Amino acid sequence: MDLERHRGELTGYCYRMLASGFEAEDAVQETFVRAWRTYDPARGPLRPWLFHLATTVCLDMLRGPQRRARAMDLGPAAVPGAELGEPLPPDRWVLPIPDSRLDPAELAVTRDTVRLAFVAALQHLPPRQRAVLILRDVLKWSAALGTALRAASRRPR
Repeated sequence: MDLERHRGELTGYCYRMLASGFEAEDAVQETFVRAWRTYDPARGPLRPWLFHLATTVCLDMLRGPQRRARAMDLGPAAVPGAELGEPLPPDRWVLPIPDSRLDPAELAVTRDTVRLAFVAALQHLPPRQRAVLILRDVLKWSAALGTALRAASRRPR
C-alpha cells in the first residue's frame, strides 16, 4: 500500500478543511495511521477511501476541544478608530501552507488564485458543507463525494 504518493493532495484537502498547515499535516498523518490499521484490499480503490478517512479525521478535529482558535474567533469586532492593540502571535492566524507541501499539479493551479482568501472564506461554512464544496467543486471529484458524505452522515453533529 503506497500511501506516500497521496500525501500532497491529502495535505491540500486537509489544509482547506482546517485552515492550518500544521493541523493539515497532523490530519494526514492520522489518516495514514487509520489507513494502515484498517486497510483491506477488497474495499476498492485506495484514493477515495483515503479521502473518506481524511474527511472523518478533519471533521473529528473540527469538533475536538483542542482546536486552535483563529484570530477571527478570538473576540468581538473592533470599534472604528480604536487602538489596534498588540499583534496576535503567529499561530493564531490562517497562514498559507508552504508550496513544498502540495503536489505539483495543485501547485501549478493554485499559484494564480487567491488560495489564502479562499481558505479563510471556507472557514465560515459548517464543516460538512466545507467538505462537500472542496471535494466537488475544488477537487472535481465526485467519487470521493459519496464516500465522504457517508462518513459525515454517520457522525453526530
